[in-house]
Amino acid sequence: MQKAYKLHGIHKHYDWGGTHFIPQLMQVQNTVNQPYAEYWMGDHPSGPSIIKTELGDSSIGQFLGNEGLPYLFKILDVAKMLSIQVHPTIENAIKGFELEEAKSIAIDAPHRNYKDKNHKPEVMVALSDFWLLHGFLAPELLEKRLQENVYLNSLLDHFRGADYRGLYSHFMQLSSQETDLILKPLMMDAVKRVESGEVNKTHPHWWAHKYYNGVVPNEKIDKGIFSIYILNIVQVAKYEGVFQGAGLLHAYLEGQNIELMANSDNVLRGGLTTKHVDVNELIDHVKFEPTYPHVLKGNVLNDFETNYPCPVADFGLSKIVLNKGETYTINAVSLEMLLCMEGQVALDSFVIAAGEVAMVPDNQSIELKANTFSVLFRSFVP
Repeated sequence: MQKAYKLHGIHKHYDWGGTHFIPQLMQVQNTVNQPYAEYWMGDHPSGPSIIKTELGDSSIGQFLGNEGLPYLFKILDVAKMLSIQVHPTIENAIKGFELEEAKSIAIDAPHRNYKDKNHKPEVMVALSDFWLLHGFLAPELLEKRLQENVYLNSLLDHFRGADYRGLYSHFMQLSSQETDLILKPLMMDAVKRVESGEVNKTHPHWWAHKYYNGVVPNEKIDKGIFSIYILNIVQVAKYEGVFQGAGLLHAYLEGQNIELMANSDNVLRGGLTTKHVDVNELIDHVKFEPTYPHVLKGNVLNDFETNYPCPVADFGLSKIVLNKGETYTINAVSLEMLLCMEGQVALDSFVIAAGEVAMVPDNQSIELKANTFSVLFRSFVP
């Protein structure tokens, strides 16, 4: 019986994806410059992976049977910023899903909020210099932001006493015309200051400018622009991580990363998107409290493996680094995936190189041997 299997994931070609990183990593020809946004590894119905066995190829779902995999593993290349979003708790996901089922809303309907009954906590680890929006600014920083920017002064009264709900709910419920009165001059200022070299990526103007490519719309400016000014802008270095749980407003801005999440597609959006935004449902699920970003450096387990702590039962993530000729034995307590990001590693009866994935069933002990300097990411169920 095989101790490990080669796994082939699914590419996703969303328009925000880059055209080079994933194709180069996986040695895929992309002569038409198609966006390669994500690479999925798991058994999600929207993109189940294929495993190579002694008897031929089969889906990972066939291998797992009725058990299913509680997590979904991804590689992302973020060229254009993703939507402002929040994920529900598992209790609210169940309630929301059952309510929409009772209303006979089709699972693929554009206005459907809940695609399943699961929550969607997630951890990301940067593969490059990475930028994201991550939770509300601390109260003193947010108040200062509203005070210092003349175009946002009118919103100060809605934040008195650090009233995050009051501020966010007020703005998100403004009409398009009222929104434009605030955001249009703000955007014009952003374009001016970015193009004059006054601000860099640490300033919200940079990202507001990038979203519209320096061209300010005449009307119906996306309300998600406001979130860029009230959320933390976080820079994450290569192989550092960030965990994001239920209720946290966030958005990826730029860079490449790996992402490990609960096996769910429940996303409530708050702008920077052409997709459905249900403002009332969004507000019901946001945690209206400040976030003090914590960048994960990882906890060293031994000479080879570093763990990124995740406070959930759905998944765990660690990084394995091996120099040429070094060996390391893993003991899988659940179905695990080994994603090679650098180098070449031999295991069982085959080799995985950068961009390739091995699946290791539970209760298997397997030795990894590095043919070159190698970096792997290990996903598992704790």
